[in-house]
Amino acid sequence: MKIKRQKHAKKSIIYYKYNFNFRQPFQILIDGTFCQAALKNKIQIKEQLPKYLMGEVQLCTTSCALKELETLPKELYGAKLILQRFQVRKCKHTKDPVPASQCLLSMLEETNPHHYFIATQDYELTTALKKIPGVPLLYIIQNTMVLDKPSASTLKHVEAVQLGEIVSSPQQKSIQSLKEKEGFGKDGEERRGKKRKRKSSNPNPLSCLKKKKKPMQQQPKKTEGEKKKRNRHKRRKAAGGQTAAVSLNSTTA
Repeated sequence: MKIKRQKHAKKSIIYYKYNFNFRQPFQILIDGTFCQAALKNKIQIKEQLPKYLMGEVQLCTTSCALKELETLPKELYGAKLILQRFQVRKCKHTKDPVPASQCLLSMLEETNPHHYFIATQDYELTTALKKIPGVPLLYIIQNTMVLDKPSASTLKHVEAVQLGEIVSSPQQKSIQSLKEKEGFGKDGEERRGKKRKRKSSNPNPLSCLKKKKKPMQQQPKKTEGEKKKRNRHKRRKAAGGQTAAVSLNSTTA
């Protein structure tokens, strides 16, 4: 049975890796109900979870989950000690704590962008989490930890992505990075004002050559026997039939 459970878990993990970009170390959000069940069934969470998921894990919780255990009876004191050993992730309720189920839902938002696994025994919380695509659920049944199969909303989401009806979050990130490289903002408009840095390149070897000086053109010297140009005179008839010589270089009054 143990080998069979690990095969099912491996199949689900590959599914989340391929379709939702889950990577190691896996981040697992844990609440007090899961710690109480582990304590009751003598399950070592830190030792058994990495073996079951076949990879590195980061066990974490929220301050709301810890404060919720403080208000509950002393019977849950052991669960509180276990939960205190894990990393505490920041939530939006530092000033006004909320129930752990509400806090974990807010950590996932609408698309589980931080790729959290959720470990809980809360039935109402699990039913709400199954409506969010891409959320792996862990719970304890009969002294064993179980990774639940992908929910119906997760299967529908993957099918819609494959048909091209929805763009997955990894695809959105790659499209956005390409837009930023091309100089477009989130709204699709081209960015202005920012100049791109030019890549440093080697100088042109032809530009490094020294410029050759052009030889001066010598004007031909005048020979002594060269005759000066004569001014040509035009003759035109004046009034009364007389002719008058008019020089082209002279000016008329």
